[in-house]
Amino acid sequence: MNTYRERNYHSLQRSVLMASKVEMVKSVSFLLFSLAVFLTSSQAKSIIQQPQPSRSFSLKIQNTQSLRSCSYTVTIRTSCSSTSYTRDRISLAFGDSFGNQVYVPRLDDPSTGTFERCSTDAFKISGPCTYQICYLYLFRTGYDGLKPESVKISGSYVKTVTFYYDTFIPNGVWFGFNLCNDISTSAAM
Repeated sequence: MNTYRERNYHSLQRSVLMASKVEMVKSVSFLLFSLAVFLTSSQAKSIIQQPQPSRSFSLKIQNTQSLRSCSYTVTIRTSCSSTSYTRDRISLAFGDSFGNQVYVPRLDDPSTGTFERCSTDAFKISGPCTYQICYLYLFRTGYDGLKPESVKISGSYVKTVTFYYDTFIPNGVWFGFNLCNDISTSAAM
C-alpha cells in the first residue's frame, strides 16, 4: 500500500511539476513576445510628411455665390527661428479630395505685426464648405522670409487638422501638403 501511495504521490508531484513547467514556458513565451513587440515598436520610426513645393497645384476659381459658405479658423504658429517679422505677401489655399477649395489671397498685414517670430496668429475665414481637409498650401512673395511651425484649420463641419511645416516657405511657389491620397488609408493628420 505504501508503494501505491508513493507512486501516486510521485505521479502527482510529476503532474504538478509538469504543469508548473508548462505555465513557466507560457510565461516565458509571453514575456519574450512582449519584449519583441516592445523592441519592434520602439525602433519603428514615425513618418511625418514634410511640406513640398508644388508646381502642379492650381487654384480652382469658383463662383462662390451659388456655394454654401462655411466659417473656418486658421491658426498659424510662427517658428522662433523665423525672421523677426515679415512684410512678405502670404496666401493660403486648402481643400478636400472632392475639389472644394478655400483660397485667401492675402493673410498678412505688416502694420499689425502678423507673423512675428514666436507668435501665433488666428484668422477667421469664410469660404466654400469642404469635407475633410486634406491639403494645404502657402504661397509667399517677398524678400523677408517666413518659417511657420504649424498651421491648424478648424471649422464647424470639419475635423480640426494640423499641418507641421517647421521650415522656411520658398519664394514664389505653392508650398505645403497634399494628403488627399492618404486619407482613405489613414482615416486622420
